[in-house]
Amino acid sequence: MNQPATLSSALPVGRSIAGPGLILLALAMGGFSIGTTEFATMSLLPQFAPALGVDEPMAGHVISAYALGVVVGAPLIAVLGARLPRRSLLVGLMAVFALGNGLSALAPDYGWMLAFRVLSGLPHGAFFGVGALVAASLVPRERRAQAVSRMMLGLTLATVVGVPLANGIGQLLGWRWGFGLVALLATATAALLLAFVPHEPGDRNASPLRELGALRRPQVWLALGTGAIGFGGLFAVYTYLATTLVEVTGVSPAMVPPALAVLGIGLTLGNLACAWAADRAQMPAAALTLLFAAVMLALYGWAAQNLWTLLPVLLLIGMGGGLGAILQTRLMDVAGDAQTLAAALNHSAFNTANALGPWLGGLAISAGYGWTSTGWVGAGLALGGLAIWMVSWRLDRR
Repeated sequence: MNQPATLSSALPVGRSIAGPGLILLALAMGGFSIGTTEFATMSLLPQFAPALGVDEPMAGHVISAYALGVVVGAPLIAVLGARLPRRSLLVGLMAVFALGNGLSALAPDYGWMLAFRVLSGLPHGAFFGVGALVAASLVPRERRAQAVSRMMLGLTLATVVGVPLANGIGQLLGWRWGFGLVALLATATAALLLAFVPHEPGDRNASPLRELGALRRPQVWLALGTGAIGFGGLFAVYTYLATTLVEVTGVSPAMVPPALAVLGIGLTLGNLACAWAADRAQMPAAALTLLFAAVMLALYGWAAQNLWTLLPVLLLIGMGGGLGAILQTRLMDVAGDAQTLAAALNHSAFNTANALGPWLGGLAISAGYGWTSTGWVGAGLALGGLAIWMVSWRLDRR
């Protein structure tokens, strides 16, 4: 008989009347809320920039402020909250996330908006990190990646449903309502977590020093480096996709949301497929995912010349995003008794990729290589992530 996955620093979730399915639903709802605000902010930028009295490039720092909150908040909260009961920590994180987005909806000026976006980003990484540990503890060890991927479904579905919904509400009622929607979703998530996730005592043996011990493990750094570099390719293309569609493909701006939705569908499919593969052969699954992503990103420039070649390539590029579930479970394997910090740092790595990919893609565009050069930049980053992963794999085999 299969035994539930046990993690050295993770207390298994106790019995719940709700059952694993509803617990995963509550966690996925949190991912949906976070994914909606992370990506919808980009689409609401043209609306809130003039309202806050700044131009769009200046307003873009609002997105960077959120990413800063993620990068800082993930390790800080993971270290300080390691001894807290996981249900209490998850509910608290969602409450802070709801507060940050509610205040963003009420921001009186640009300065306050920056501060509120940092606050909104603080719970992001810790929520996914702790949520992944809870999800993995619900199933046998050989199905951990699939459990994590079901939690991550909320994040990927946000790119298909949540972002268009928030953007549509923002256009119809005003940009503040887009952030207000996320605050409501987060509040509902906190209630679901409180209702469905059973209470378990915190780990009394946990300590900040023990969590920081994860940073002494080379394999933790290699996994984080794979995500920070390898995932950058997806963001390099995603950031400039709207302009590429209009300037290169020659379609109307009305086609931008459907194209983004196609990429989001790819993310959802890849999340499920890569998790299934990771539960069977984790190291080969990640290597093949990164190689697949590099090839698809290299095809982007050719495909962008025509909408009907571009859409299937966007779907396949999105599928490369399934790397996230693989890396999340990899960190569980190599973090030892510092599970919480390592799991949370995974999302700091992805937000590093979110900064690195667009920055390098912007450099290529500014250098005169054209809008589709982001595909080649992305392919290079995917291969860079693959190189780091191969080092990790070789260390494992030794």
